[in-house]
Amino acid sequence: MGDYCAWLDRFIKKCKLNNPHIIAHSFGARVAFKYLDGGSADRIVITGGAGIVKPRSAQYMRKVKAYRRIKKLFPRYAEKHFGSSEYRTLSPVMKQSYKLIVNEDLRDCASKISNRTLLVYGKNDSVTPADEEGKAFNNLIAGSRLELLDGGHFCFSERPEEFNNLVYNFLTEE
Repeated sequence: MGDYCAWLDRFIKKCKLNNPHIIAHSFGARVAFKYLDGGSADRIVITGGAGIVKPRSAQYMRKVKAYRRIKKLFPRYAEKHFGSSEYRTLSPVMKQSYKLIVNEDLRDCASKISNRTLLVYGKNDSVTPADEEGKAFNNLIAGSRLELLDGGHFCFSERPEEFNNLVYNFLTEE
């Protein structure tokens, strides 16, 4: 995450942006939360934001142990049959990066945010559910506002007018 934040910081400085608004989706929310732990911004809009590591069930932990055992004996089989479809498509280097990213819980970073923050989640988001991620971030970020739109993880593109109106009103309100 530090590499992504460093890139964002260089970009903001190169563009000579002073306290820009940040709009981030899903993984981008991870970058925004981490960046704001030391970087500067004005208002923040997070849609489908990720960054909460959920407790691992016993079933999940059994799958991890099975994967590790099978990987030692049959690495190709393990790589083809374990993990999410997204994870299986990644190169070995990206798999290492992915594991570090999804296993970093950003509650502490989020709790330090004092910026005005709008959280927008899809009512049917199964990737970053509003009941889990959205409400958790809303409770962690003082003064944040949580809005739920019809749709899923890409509710901003499923309901563009509604999303754009929410964002415009948020960014222009006193």
